[in-house]
Amino acid sequence: MSRLSPTPPILSLLPALALLPVLISILISFHNGGVTLLWEFICAAVHPSIQAEVVQSVFRGIQITLATALLSWSISSIFGICLGIASARVVWETFLGKSWPAIVIRRLLAIPRAIHELLWGLLLLQMVGLSPWVAIVAIVIPYTSLVARVISDQLDTQDRRALRGLKQAGAGSSSALITALGPAMGPVLLSYVGYRLECALRGAIVLGVFGLGGIGTDLQLALQSLQFKDVWTALWLLAAVMFSLEQILGLIRGYFILSKNGIWQIATMLIVLLILCALSIPWLNAVDIDLGEPLHWSPLPLPTVDELINAINALPWIQLISSTMLLTVLAAGIAIGTPPLAMMVWPSRLGIAIQRIIWGLLRLMPTPLTALFLLLFSKPSVAVAALALGAHNIGVMGRLLKEGLDQQSDNNLKALSATGAGARSAWLYGSFSGQSRSYLAYAAYRTDVILRETVVVGMVGGTGLGWQLIESLGSFNWAQVSVLIAVFTALTLIGESITDRLRYHWTGSTKKLPMVVDLQS
Repeated sequence: MSRLSPTPPILSLLPALALLPVLISILISFHNGGVTLLWEFICAAVHPSIQAEVVQSVFRGIQITLATALLSWSISSIFGICLGIASARVVWETFLGKSWPAIVIRRLLAIPRAIHELLWGLLLLQMVGLSPWVAIVAIVIPYTSLVARVISDQLDTQDRRALRGLKQAGAGSSSALITALGPAMGPVLLSYVGYRLECALRGAIVLGVFGLGGIGTDLQLALQSLQFKDVWTALWLLAAVMFSLEQILGLIRGYFILSKNGIWQIATMLIVLLILCALSIPWLNAVDIDLGEPLHWSPLPLPTVDELINAINALPWIQLISSTMLLTVLAAGIAIGTPPLAMMVWPSRLGIAIQRIIWGLLRLMPTPLTALFLLLFSKPSVAVAALALGAHNIGVMGRLLKEGLDQQSDNNLKALSATGAGARSAWLYGSFSGQSRSYLAYAAYRTDVILRETVVVGMVGGTGLGWQLIESLGSFNWAQVSVLIAVFTALTLIGESITDRLRYHWTGSTKKLPMVVDLQS
């Protein structure tokens, strides 16, 4: 007798159950004073501040954030491509006949990838003080590793028959690799590197929220002082910038894809990266951000073995780890289950259009600011942190789902509708069914991202590894900081391994390829 199990479309909806305990917890701690503030916030969206000093400050903040994102993105993309080639097994096997150097490099790159850019920023802030290079390097370190992982995975999953044929024909190792594997890498690099620019912009905003300058700092100060009109001035200008950026990246991808020359695409992209890197520095100088000011290096004190042992014994590990995992599960459930549930409940064109606007606004609002906003009418809790983190990722997952649905045929939807099926059933089994496996595969990858991002909102819930890390950093307890980062890194690497297996299961593929390459977020 076969075991009953939910189909992929139903399985995609089940995580939305996480909304129930989260919303109940927030409603229990809800206070009436927040209703007035919520209404003021909504009204301010229609009447943002147009005062000259506010607009000038916001415009300068956006320039700082965008230039910081461009510079960090350019540097991390160039280094990531180089390290991705260096960590690809096929490269070492072609040159030396051995793959162990690639494995060593991969293992070393896993560590910076596992630590969120916010943590890198806070650590660098302690070492060099308040410098514009802090935000840039904090983004470069993990993003370089992420790009390298994608490049190496793509190279290792290429069909090697052409490579072997060229080698047998007497071609050199370098020319054989470029000729056999280079053409297919062009579209991958364009897609993923372009995606990382959007991530770098969001990362620069988050770092600004924590005091490292740019539009994030302006948003945080305006929200804390309840200047909602100023908040919406920044958000609307930021929305215009991000929308323009998406359109420009789409046009560039379309132009390059038409060329169908992978080698030319890669060479041109590297030139563009170098040009943007060179232009970002004078742009930052133009807005009074001096990258040439000397750094005041102050290395972190290394804890002794006794201090590390004391830190391990002093921290409540079971509580910290369990609360972090609870936060991850709740936020991931909200992010994964809500978009398909909302589209199923309201599948009309008007409903989808309104949902797309909401998803865009959720992506626009930095997660820490969403958490601060929720605290205006609720007490700090894991539920508040989970909803803030889940809300931002609803925007990401919703956009992913809509783009996937737009790329597939609607024949099944029409066929089910013609048989008399209801609009919701027709959407679920006629439209979403074809995307459900890819959606679940990307959901597994997104869960891994959410686990890393718990450090950003952990302090809101007053619990978890993220909150304890911030507390230990504030008290300069470097022994606790060291063991906490080690545990958090181990958790993220374990989570990455688990989500990789889930992703392979849903795609039916053995290729070690992050779904973000194929499914843009």
